[in-house]
Amino acid sequence: MVDNPWFYVAGIVAVLIVGVAKGGLGGGVAIVGVPLMAVVVSPAQAAAILLPILMVMDALALRAYWAEWDTRNLKILLPAALIGTVLGMVTFGSLSADGLRVLVALVALLYSVQYFLPQGRGAARSPRLAEGVLWGTLAGFTSFSVHAGGPPLQAYLLPQRMDRTRFQATSVVFFFVVNWSKVGPYAWLGQWNTDNLLTSAVLLPLAPVGILLGRRLHQRVNDALFFRVVHASLFAIGVKLLYDVFASH
Repeated sequence: MVDNPWFYVAGIVAVLIVGVAKGGLGGGVAIVGVPLMAVVVSPAQAAAILLPILMVMDALALRAYWAEWDTRNLKILLPAALIGTVLGMVTFGSLSADGLRVLVALVALLYSVQYFLPQGRGAARSPRLAEGVLWGTLAGFTSFSVHAGGPPLQAYLLPQRMDRTRFQATSVVFFFVVNWSKVGPYAWLGQWNTDNLLTSAVLLPLAPVGILLGRRLHQRVNDALFFRVVHASLFAIGVKLLYDVFASH
């Protein structure tokens, strides 16, 4: 298992943030997990360690938000996401560790920057097949590679301006299906080795803690400050990853 103490500092923070996000407070900021861990280990290893934890979180969150989801959106998104997962599996290994760090950094930077840009309100959209297929496929692909499916999913769901709980429940079901669909491919690609699984087991007890905190805060806390802090941190992580890549060459 990973024996770098700094990894566990990063891992504890990452797992708690991801759990709170999935539990209902942070939404797409769950993408902070891999970038934060990737400061210490490779993005591929970070993704492998995080996957079993995500699967447990998804199961816990699914129970908490049972039957609150939007079925119409899921019928569009889930088949597309599975196509994206297959694309992620086929292209896995085509990027070097530094290439993955750049991908993670760009996703982190783009997502954090867009959060602070002025957002036009406009009229609420209805679910659209073409857009759902596009964003669902992209979410499945980025989720398979670096567990960063949140931003594409939000790009599709947020303009619909649905109820907050329905939005969260729809996201929970989406990632429950997508993350559990990675089990076979990750095993086939050798990602589920003993070291990674033992490291996952050490961090796993934090999963229900994060979910419980997120669920309790969902209706009790204005999450604006939380969003700002995490997005600012995500921006800093993205800059750090890019610096590490270019400083090593």
